[in-house]
Amino acid sequence: MIAVSSLKIVVVGGGIIGLSTALACLRRGADVTIIDRLASGGDNCSRGNAGMIVPSHFVPLAAPGIFGQAMKWMLDPESPFHVKPRLSWDLMKWGLRFYLASTANQVKEASPLLRDLNFASRDLYVRWNDEGIQCSLAKKGLLMLCCTEKALEEEAHLAQRARDLGVPAQVLNADETSVLDPNVTLTIAGSVYYPKDCHLDPSQLLESLRNEITKLGGVFKTDCLVKSWKAGSNSIYAIETNQGDIEADEFVLCGGVWSEGLVHSLKIQLPLQPGKGYSLTLPNPIELPNVCSILCEAKVAITPMGSALRFGGTMQIGELNQSIDPRRVDGIVKSVPKFMPRFRVQHFEGIQPWCGLRPVSPDGLPYLGRTKAWKNLTIATGHAMMGLSLGPITGELVSQILHGIPTKIPLDRLSPDRYSV
Repeated sequence: MIAVSSLKIVVVGGGIIGLSTALACLRRGADVTIIDRLASGGDNCSRGNAGMIVPSHFVPLAAPGIFGQAMKWMLDPESPFHVKPRLSWDLMKWGLRFYLASTANQVKEASPLLRDLNFASRDLYVRWNDEGIQCSLAKKGLLMLCCTEKALEEEAHLAQRARDLGVPAQVLNADETSVLDPNVTLTIAGSVYYPKDCHLDPSQLLESLRNEITKLGGVFKTDCLVKSWKAGSNSIYAIETNQGDIEADEFVLCGGVWSEGLVHSLKIQLPLQPGKGYSLTLPNPIELPNVCSILCEAKVAITPMGSALRFGGTMQIGELNQSIDPRRVDGIVKSVPKFMPRFRVQHFEGIQPWCGLRPVSPDGLPYLGRTKAWKNLTIATGHAMMGLSLGPITGELVSQILHGIPTKIPLDRLSPDRYSV
């Protein structure tokens, strides 16, 4: 049932966060316009990702030990993490903030929040699926596959922390893992199974969301570039674009990695760095797993999507472009046979790599909420690798904020003003 709302809302950004926000607002009866810098159905960061919904991922990107590990990976051109050295004050500030945020206390405080957000988002995905939003949702769990006993021991320790937080997790040996997913041959020490995780087809999801938004009266402005904001003392009344001015009562910024640049003129500090990720999709894989998985040591995600199989990974910080680094792609491809011996590097020949730019905040947490400087501007970005997983709950929370409904999940840690002077 559609509620009645008098709000006129502009959503900047047509990825999963923007579409989820538009849908939630339309279902409350608002008048919604979505501004998308890409052409209709364009290739944004949401489209080619691994399509995972991950309550298992309750540890933020900025965590103890990650900075030192990242420095070691920097020496390997095929590693899953890389920062391209360059003279950039913004990159240096971001790196220092990332280092300072990588503490045990940060993980302790952020983990219950990420757990709650992911579980709430999972519930919404299930509801969407029941309502006919098509995404090939598979509620089959996630396997963290470990080649070595050392990695399995580390993952088992994390599994205990998950159970302490109420996230179901099972430590499996190699034989138990094969029983759970007999469709794939594995060379592993064991795994951790998270039964509440899910996977879906992100391209199908985005198309279905756009169709539903259009059916509810949402308006898309594609190939639409934000040029400036038109504002009074503490309120925005319009966005100037290459297609003219667009007026509204409320504005929501879901611009992904471009969000920081879009609010410079509004004197908002929103530190973000692009985290480039790659994926390759085999249309006819030699084996098709039943359960999505992550190759722990390689940090590679593997997701069945219909009859195809997608492999995704890497975090390449600091490059605001979509150029392909073949060394990073090679790192993904070479890792697969170590875990799945029936796959060969040759199977990936001729497969065109996809890349997307994830918006990464210094503390690994999204920006979500109103700004203090502008009473009708709400920001929802910085989700890093969990944009798809957290899309539905982000949209619902933004809609609640805009309509004056108290949110059940506290959002103080996600304030978009947390790095403001």
